Amino acid sequence: MNDYERIARMIRYLDVHRESQPSLALLAKQAGLGASHFHRLFHRWAGVTPKDFLQCLSAEYAKKRLKESASVLDASLDTGLSGPGRLHDLMVTMEAASPGEIKSGGTGLSIHWGIAESPFGSCSLGWTARGLCHLAFQDEPRKDAPEELTTNWPAAQIVRRDREAKNRAAQIFSPDSRKAPLHAFVRGTEFQVKVWRALLQIPSGCLATYGRVAQAIAAPAATRAVGTACGRNPIAFLIPCHRVIRETGIVQGYRWGTVRKQILLAREGANSQVKL
Repeated sequence: MNDYERIARMIRYLDVHRESQPSLALLAKQAGLGASHFHRLFHRWAGVTPKDFLQCLSAEYAKKRLKESASVLDASLDTGLSGPGRLHDLMVTMEAASPGEIKSGGTGLSIHWGIAESPFGSCSLGWTARGLCHLAFQDEPRKDAPEELTTNWPAAQIVRRDREAKNRAAQIFSPDSRKAPLHAFVRGTEFQVKVWRALLQIPSGCLATYGRVAQAIAAPAATRAVGTACGRNPIAFLIPCHRVIRETGIVQGYRWGTVRKQILLAREGANSQVKL
């Protein structure tokens, strides 16, 4: 069991037992670690202390963050500008595949892919000369190319390149070392691409609701369709669908697992300059 898996298991434990407010000693015992070791490990991976993370699991806390994010989102979603609290600007530009490219199934397209480690567990990456086309977290080992690549691009040449995948993961998850914008190359419907572009404007440390994103793309009645588009996001983390939650404040429904979504939001909230 690696550190991420150990912390993910403890977050699931906290989620179930949060009403009893388990002590640090009890949590450390459940993790099979000393109290100080567990505290340091948890803070390094979740971005906050175990005690503070209990607060992050509260729907009331999430609703408070939604309310306090509103003014920043007005600037970023409505005008397409990055909000003032964006500490780690992802600098992502996104290009959508043309209808002809989609229809051809990727004829003449060369896709490289590989497996790498991230702060949020193992992930698979896929990229073309035009940019990253796939990023997914995974909890089980993978030997073959991701089904999403082979299904979406059946006529493409797909080649495994693990070493390059590790280099790309380091660039993605270590923004301080990034010297140039990252490019994304996505396949989706016109509506899905609109949603994904809107997601790119949600600053780190902020939350938005599905309804707010629907308003931003001038489709206020399409809240459910926005949720579906978030669920089909082909590029985890960089296209931040994890920053969209329900009006109720419930943090669920993430394609790559609720616990991972909780960790992403806790880390971003802890590191953000936005005072939430």
